[in-house]
Amino acid sequence: MTQHLDRRHFLGLAGVTASAAALAACGGPSTSGTPVASEAAELDFSGVKPAAKIDFWSNHPGKSQDVEKAIIEKFHAKFPDIRVNLVTAGANYEEIAQKFQTSQAAKSGLPGVVVLSDVWWFRYFTNGSIIPVDALVKQLDIKLDDFRKSLVDDYKYKDKQWALPYGRSTPLFYYNKDHFQAAGLPDRAPKTWQEFGEWAPKLKASSGAQYAYIYPALAGYAGWTLQNNLWGWGGSWSKEWEITCDSPESIEALQWAQDSIYKNGWAGVSSKEAADDFSAGLTSSTISSTGSLLGVLKSAPFNVGVGFLPGGPKAETNVCPTGGAGLGIPSGITKEEQLAAGTFLKFMTEPENSAAFSAATGYMPTRESADMKAVLAQTPQIQTAVDQLAVTRVQDNARVFLPGADQELAKAAAAILTQQADVKSTMTSLKKTLEGIYEKDVKPKLG
Repeated sequence: MTQHLDRRHFLGLAGVTASAAALAACGGPSTSGTPVASEAAELDFSGVKPAAKIDFWSNHPGKSQDVEKAIIEKFHAKFPDIRVNLVTAGANYEEIAQKFQTSQAAKSGLPGVVVLSDVWWFRYFTNGSIIPVDALVKQLDIKLDDFRKSLVDDYKYKDKQWALPYGRSTPLFYYNKDHFQAAGLPDRAPKTWQEFGEWAPKLKASSGAQYAYIYPALAGYAGWTLQNNLWGWGGSWSKEWEITCDSPESIEALQWAQDSIYKNGWAGVSSKEAADDFSAGLTSSTISSTGSLLGVLKSAPFNVGVGFLPGGPKAETNVCPTGGAGLGIPSGITKEEQLAAGTFLKFMTEPENSAAFSAATGYMPTRESADMKAVLAQTPQIQTAVDQLAVTRVQDNARVFLPGADQELAKAAAAILTQQADVKSTMTSLKKTLEGIYEKDVKPKLG
């Protein structure tokens, strides 16, 4: 597989579909059916009156239900003729995807605004399930250039904007300052995993915690967070469409991770939520989303430190992926509902509300002009997440654009980190699986 096409080109391939079977395996929506036209018709909302009521579907990322309710109440005060009903549409992004797909098929019960994750949004696009928001951006004077460029550009295709960033995050390195101090370690995140490998025995010996480090739960995080390890060693899940998970560098990175558990004995794997394990004192450190920051700070009975993700022997910077979710508007609702949704979308993402959402959750402020002074005065750790945004890296195609691949990455990681499977043979098998997905579900649509 040597065909080289960048992410933006892939997003422009409107005919890409995936097999329903592959998607069923990873809990997402089917993308079978009629794909979106290659050029979306220009929408025109002139003369349209906003609908009186819309639903906002959210999974409340970062335990954000309270702040979402508060922002909605502010919206009602400013726009009393539009009522927004907050709906818990799922416990996670996958459950929202299933619910959204079901409503699409039934052609009823669709929301005005829906949360869509970095992994799922383009599948809505290829199905024609969401509209470009450019006409609404223009009519409602949404300041698109004030959004953080690296976040808003993730939802662009052929100069059209398909969503706006909302609960955007990066992984952070969380550490127990008290444990680090007791072990005589610097009050900072390690610069590399090799440096942490030198620190880990001291942490385990002095902290009383079960682990010096715990890997995030594999089902939801393996494909995302292990990109950090792979990139640090010079490896990757893929380079564009070339699957590289079995490269010597990738194998070396994952072998190091396995050794940290079985050979060196200072690491473990979270069974459910690493941030909770960390807050409970089970481990001295972990990697978790910036969206977990506020919850950790509130629940941990110790001093919490956060830092950039560690690098590896080949790369010490640009080893952190972005992630999270945006907000989109369905195509299967009336223009009146779409205009009401656009009005709410603008309000929800305005600088003041972006700052409030960040303060309540720890997610990135998506607007450049968001006044974060009060937030940072109360929670200075958020600045670390903002600073790390400058050295993030686009996720590997294999994780975000091969349908069902994220589940396959999780299975392979589980075999390596919880069953001590041979790393090379596991990665060789994974490569064949990923190439099969590419050959069957993606490559035929690239033409």
